Amino acid sequence: MIEYLAENMWQVWAIIAIVCLILELSSGDFFIICFSIGAVFAVISEVCGLSIYWQIFIFAIFSLLSVLFVRPVALRYLHKNDPNKPSNADALLGRTGKVTEPISAGRSGYVQIDGDMWKAVSQQNIAVGETVRVIGRESTIITVEML
Repeated sequence: MIEYLAENMWQVWAIIAIVCLILELSSGDFFIICFSIGAVFAVISEVCGLSIYWQIFIFAIFSLLSVLFVRPVALRYLHKNDPNKPSNADALLGRTGKVTEPISAGRSGYVQIDGDMWKAVSQQNIAVGETVRVIGRESTIITVEML
């Protein structure tokens, strides 16, 4: 098996490139794709007949160069709409939702925002069915106010 892999390293590098591309789909931060680019250059070096040491060196160099030069360009052009785009729970600030469980002043209830249920607190009593706006969050508990 090892002899086969040693004779066909281009297949190993191609698998590494494909796996990195698949992993990049889940992250979207253009970091893992740099290793995919490095693996493609390693495939080219293997096809040219270079030794495994040169292939690893070329993989490392082109991966590093991709991180330094390709990634910033990709981030600039593909994330240009909103560089400080909030993520996860921070994206809830300012959103509106419907109260599904009544919220009493100082006690918690539940609010539905885009199909997700969030534990919510408020300074005032809010009945079921009221529309509220998210004005803050502490961990996974959101603070809301009536519109």
